[in-house]
Amino acid sequence: MNKGETQIEAVLPGILRLRAANPSALTGTGTNTYVLTGAQGAVVIDPGPDLDAHLAAILAALGDRPLQSILLTHAHLDHSALCPRLAAQTSAKTYAFGPAVAGRSAVMQRLAAEGLAGGGEGIDPTFSPDVSVADGEVLELAGLAIKALHTPGHIGSHLCFGLGPLLFSGDHVMEWSTTLVSPPDGDMGAYMASLQRLSGELWQVFLPGHGGLVPDPAARLQELIVHRRAREASILSELREGAKTPAELALCIYAASTPAALLPAAARNILAHLIDLNDRNVVSTLGRLGSETKFHLI
Repeated sequence: MNKGETQIEAVLPGILRLRAANPSALTGTGTNTYVLTGAQGAVVIDPGPDLDAHLAAILAALGDRPLQSILLTHAHLDHSALCPRLAAQTSAKTYAFGPAVAGRSAVMQRLAAEGLAGGGEGIDPTFSPDVSVADGEVLELAGLAIKALHTPGHIGSHLCFGLGPLLFSGDHVMEWSTTLVSPPDGDMGAYMASLQRLSGELWQVFLPGHGGLVPDPAARLQELIVHRRAREASILSELREGAKTPAELALCIYAASTPAALLPAAARNILAHLIDLNDRNVVSTLGRLGSETKFHLI
């Protein structure tokens, strides 16, 4: 597939960022692919969308360095679709937590089985890694020691990758935007727990899946935690006026500040909050839990 040119920039010593030409409301300026140079070759994190120009840019960035491995933060198509072609070109193995639906909580598995469909970014149902990576596992690849951290929330199978004090944060933490949490792929309770987990470590900089670097990770993590708690408080305030669906709550909470085209994504974030609140016995439903359900305070 042809579409625009990839932007290439050396963001830190030994690290190239290749920004794919797939800008959108959900991807910002495009998906970031990272090429890491080690003593024994190179590692690619998040090959990105299946675009001819992006594949050519990755291969050119590798030069004569052998690609030792392909790491994937999560199997949304804007991150994973190029994996098969890049692996075929280089013979590199793919590493990830598991298939796209791996890591879902029991609640999200039940909701998916009952027919709740994901919203927002397209999941990659065909992806399966050559190597499944466990939480906390240290991968010795191309002369680099890369630690995998399971950070479910945006999607149950999401991994961040630590390289010393640097963290490749995927779609879990970004500077340009908050993260879409859309059930059953997204899980707000897991997302908040993952933010808290990362807050317990000292990081120098985050390299996210979209947008620019996050130069003050501790401040950004705290900002995101406060934002989500404020959103939860807004939801509870609206429910004190009566039962509402996620879409109705989105109109009340987001309409003044959010373009109409993004309100469906906002409603998915609210649904994620409501499922979490339901799990915590703060709210309940009028009927079976789902995206069209009315929720009310207990």
